Amino acid sequence: MSWSSGKDSALALAEARDSGVEVAGLLVTMNATSDRVAMHAVRRRLLEQQAAALRLPLHLVQLPWPCPNEDYERLMTEALDAARADGVDTIVFGDLFLADIRAYREQQLAGTGITPLFPLWDRPTPELARYMLDVGIDAVLTCVDPKQLPAAYAGRRFDLALLAELPAGVDPCGENGEFHTFVVDAPGFSAPLDVTVGEVVERDGFVFCDVLPT
Repeated sequence: MSWSSGKDSALALAEARDSGVEVAGLLVTMNATSDRVAMHAVRRRLLEQQAAALRLPLHLVQLPWPCPNEDYERLMTEALDAARADGVDTIVFGDLFLADIRAYREQQLAGTGITPLFPLWDRPTPELARYMLDVGIDAVLTCVDPKQLPAAYAGRRFDLALLAELPAGVDPCGENGEFHTFVVDAPGFSAPLDVTVGEVVERDGFVFCDVLPT
């Protein structure tokens, strides 16, 4: 499972498992400098708590910062080679509708012996966002692009109130990069994680909320 720590990954994982896919682990790209999940800025400790709640091992890809694309592709190729050697034949992605991202993933996996799987692909995001809440996904917004969404949304819960207040043009699932999330509870979790919302900072053109274990 290509795991971002967010809601789309959580639902894609649940849907893949429900369809009979045997998930062997969570593949996560990390910012090696900050020791946090890339883009979502989630602390390693919380990532480890998610993996424990899902009863799945973590497979971390440590990315330098900044990370040129050639370094990213080399490190991902090494991770996929290791997965294939362990018998993995499929990788699950939580992508929703960005065709260029899907095409890139398919291109990178061509010839590797690993097939990409997109359980959530092309499902209407207004309905999908509400479905996530219906199945018990509980998440916090950890990163906001202030060019697309007011900074005050950082640290808010992903819930019906937030969906009702999103400005026009903002995708309800944040698929255009408007926001990223950290999942506190989701299908397959043995128990919800106990977290608090910490400091909110602006860095590199984005607004980040530091989620902390209670």
